[in-house]
Amino acid sequence: MALVLDAGGLIAVDRSNPRVQAILLVTRRRGLPVRTSSAVVAQVWRDGARQANLARLLAWTETASLNPAAGRRVGELLARTASADVVDAHLALLVEPGDTVLTSDADDLADLLRARAVGARLEEV
Repeated sequence: MALVLDAGGLIAVDRSNPRVQAILLVTRRRGLPVRTSSAVVAQVWRDGARQANLARLLAWTETASLNPAAGRRVGELLARTASADVVDAHLALLVEPGDTVLTSDADDLADLLRARAVGARLEEV
């Protein structure tokens, strides 16, 4: 089990959302990993001097790169779902059964996870 963060999740961290902070605290206490995509980071990162909360989180977050092999897998997933959002698809590839995903885009992620037959909990932020 892990906590997976999309752009909405990272923005909530950046804005010190109390509910998301509580989820992260429980996640760390349980020793569970936190994952995101480098493409998701690119969506939200603007100024490290102003994004201290986000920078602290990213220091202990597993951030997967969108490399050529991942790019091919993303393209295949997008073809199966007739979707076009590369960032959502890359994030969906990081989700494993039993994970919790903090997202502001639950509908699109649900479609991508269904196509992968991965059961995960989608938590709207």
